[in-house]
Amino acid sequence: MEEFWQLSMPWWQFVLRAFAVYLALLVFVRLSGKRALGQFTPFDMVLLVLLGTAVQNSLIGDDISLLGGLILAATLIALNAGVGFVAARWPGFQRLVEGEAAQVIEDGKLDDRRLQREGVSRADLDEALRRAGLERVAQVRRGWVETDGRITLIPRD
Repeated sequence: MEEFWQLSMPWWQFVLRAFAVYLALLVFVRLSGKRALGQFTPFDMVLLVLLGTAVQNSLIGDDISLLGGLILAATLIALNAGVGFVAARWPGFQRLVEGEAAQVIEDGKLDDRRLQREGVSRADLDEALRRAGLERVAQVRRGWVETDGRITLIPRD
């Protein structure tokens, strides 16, 4: 029972490791494009599980104590809440963390390069068209890939 509470490193190293891994994963997710955020496929679930496994040792090191895991969990939750708090109050920080919506359609014309840059496939766009009751891009006045990966379409009148 005693090993539950026996840390293999100082408590502050858990906090520092959690901060570093959280920041790195936040950057990686932002760089991966909006599509990865907006549409959770079986491939995304596998990636999420593998990411968790890949960073486990970065977080915990050789520690197997219950206390170490609790310190990490509390730190990650606090970091996430802190990022949300700051993002809600400073728009510049929110844009840095979450990005901005990307306009990919203007007056029925698709910007293929921007669509690719956002990591959205033409099949994803076609699905959004169908959900909006539209058949062609030409029927769209404006279209955006939102920060969460959803596609918003405003039909022409």
